[in-house]
This record gives sequence, structure tokens and C-alpha cells, in this order.
Amino acid sequence: MKKWLLICCTILLLAACGQKEVTAQHQGTKGTNAMNEQFIGKWEGTIETPNGPLPIIIDLKKESGTLSVPAQGLSNFPFQSVTYTGDKVKVSINLNGSAIAINGTIKNEQIEATFQQNGGKFPLILKAYKEQPVTYDTLKIPVQNGNLTVAVQKASPSSSPVALIIAGSGPTDKDGNSALAGKNNSLKMLAEGLAQQGIATVRYDKRGLGDNQALLTKEEDGTFDQYVDDAVQIIQTLMADKAYTSVHVIGHSEGSLIGLLAAQKTGVASFVSIAGAGRSLDEVLLEQLKGQLAPKLLNESTNILTALKQGEQVKNISPELQALFRPSVQPFLISLLKYQPANELAKVKSRVLLVQGTTDLQVKEADAEALKKGKQDSKLLYLAGMNHVLKKAPADRAKNLATYADPSLPLHEELLPAIEQFIKNEK
Repeated sequence: MKKWLLICCTILLLAACGQKEVTAQHQGTKGTNAMNEQFIGKWEGTIETPNGPLPIIIDLKKESGTLSVPAQGLSNFPFQSVTYTGDKVKVSINLNGSAIAINGTIKNEQIEATFQQNGGKFPLILKAYKEQPVTYDTLKIPVQNGNLTVAVQKASPSSSPVALIIAGSGPTDKDGNSALAGKNNSLKMLAEGLAQQGIATVRYDKRGLGDNQALLTKEEDGTFDQYVDDAVQIIQTLMADKAYTSVHVIGHSEGSLIGLLAAQKTGVASFVSIAGAGRSLDEVLLEQLKGQLAPKLLNESTNILTALKQGEQVKNISPELQALFRPSVQPFLISLLKYQPANELAKVKSRVLLVQGTTDLQVKEADAEALKKGKQDSKLLYLAGMNHVLKKAPADRAKNLATYADPSLPLHEELLPAIEQFIKNEK
């Protein structure tokens, strides 16, 4: 089956859990089997899973080590054991009862390894970890069930406009990176680029993810309306801060719907939708699935979405569709399916800019047109050759998808100037 690019949440390979006491071991440093000291340190790589690439970080020490999966909020989880034999390393991890093994060989300053979990075996190349400088401050904002940690990208010591950037669906973090699609740093680039142009930005990991994983420990407790409420709380906090001359919202993909609903409730100065769906989730999702599912599964998906849209949960789901419609994610889908984006945009009183890339594989020009019809006085901007992760990309599917995991590519050259001009209300 082809790799799916979907709007809703999907199953991840790993699962976070509590820390456990562990033991570790290593071979002595004498003799022919002495460990290679180059192993010691932090390494990063990407597990090539059937659902897409999953970035991980491992910290190798002589007698211990840890595993981190940033996209899933797993940080410094201790190894059960680590064994070194010359240029080879074996790592064992017990993650919530799931046995994980990493076996690798150091060669040419990288570790060529395999990652094994639950019977699956995946290739893994680990390279020396490059520490990313933190360019933002953090702020904790009171929300339901705790505090939401947000990243504040300051523009200047003096007062400035501020834009809240809301990420897209599933495990997409504040930087625009996903455990499913890969690391592209699209939203990080957007935040830093706007700050350089005098517009402060705030971005955040949604509850249940990354910095805010603790705010949602059970998937079945999550709803779309919680996301909206969190965005409202952030906006209200920014509006009360005299450091900002005006507050704006930028929503990407699913974040567009979150943003426009929050804009309704707060009266922000402007709202920018980037690759926002203009049709309801069921319509967009079925369009995506048509080329990927057999007729029987497509028909089942249609029936499931019909039931969910009526507020009814579905118990019997085919194994092939569990990732999409598993029982634990159905409350979230029910809360999302009640919204028709174009109708909701009509209720937004703020100035609106709609940005749509012409090589977007996930959200189509029909969505931008639908949003435009919902609010006729909004400004619609098409960016030629921009894809869903805001990069220049061809229409060819494989080449387009390759940009999803390439953080070296810059944003589409027209995106930042267009948003800056709109927020500053320049003519």
C-alpha cells in the first residue's frame, strides 16, 4: 500500500512510558575486542518504517545510554543494556513491555544499524548528533488540565506585531516536522523568518505531543475543540501583553481550521490560512483515499465517515483501516467532522489571507476556492510550485514527497514576503 498523507492522526511505531531501572554492560577496553571509543556520544538517525520516517536520538555511554523520540515526546529513555564488541554495538530497550533491539557497526564515522521492534526490522543510519541552537524563549500558558508550553520567537526589544503559528494534523510539531513525514523545519523557518522582519511569533506542540505530551495521556480523551480552546488561551495571553502592538494567527493545514475558529472567538487583527482545507474532513479524506484503497475498503471508509459525522462511533473496523479509524481516535474525528471550514470562515471578522501552493499533494486549489467563497473579501494568493510543506517542489509525487524530509530546502521564496506584507497591512 502506498504511503498515506492524511489529515487525521495515525499510529506511531513507539509509545512513551514511565522510566524503569535498567542495567548496562560493555566489553573491556583491552585486547582485540576492545570497544571503539568513537561510539561514545549522541547520535541521530531516522527509522524507515512502513508509515514513513521516524527520527530518533540515542546517547551512547560506556555502561548505559538513552533513547529519545522527539516527535512522540519520548526523552532520554534508558537502555536495558548496551554491549560493545570492537566496532559493533548491541542495544536492548524495554519500552512499556515492548522489546526493542538496535544492532550496529561503526563505519566511516557513522553507525550502520537495524532497529527491531515487535517482529519488525528496519534499516537505521546513525550520524553524529548536531545540537540545534535554541533561538526562542518559552512561556507556559494555563489551559485545561495544566500548562501549555509555547515557543516565543522575539522580533526586537521594542513592541511589535505577534503571530501565532498553528501546526497541521497528527504528530506535526511546532517546527512543522512529523514522525510520519520527516523533518523539514517549515514552521521553524516561518517563525524565524517573520521575526527577522519585525514580527514576533509564537508556536507550540499540540497537547499530547512533544513539549505538551503530558496534557493528553489517553488518545480517546482528545477532541478537536480542545485544540481550539488552547489556541484561544494563547491568543488571549498575547492580547494582554503590552509588548505586542497587534495579534495575528497563521494556521497551516488542519491548523487553518483551528486558527479560524480561534479567530472567531478572539477578534485578532488578521488571519492567514496556508494550505487550509475548504471542505469538511470526510470529503477531503475520501478524495485522498480513492487512489490508495481497494473498492471494498473505500466503501467501508465512506460508511465509517458517515456514521462519525452523525456522532456515532463504529466498533468493527477492518485491520487495514485501524490506523485511520481506530476506536481511540474516533472521538476526535467526531468533534472535527462537525465543522465546514468555508462556513466557519464566513464568521471571521478579521482580515483574511488564503495561501495555496499549486503543487500541494494534500490540499487542492478547490479548497482555496471554497474558502474564498465562504469569505468573499478575503485575499487569495496562489504560489506556483509550493507544496504542502511550504517548499518549492515539482508535481511529481516521489520528488515532491522527498522535500518533506529535507530541512536544507528553504521556504518558497514568495511566502514570507506575502505574509509579512499582509500582517503589516502594507499595500
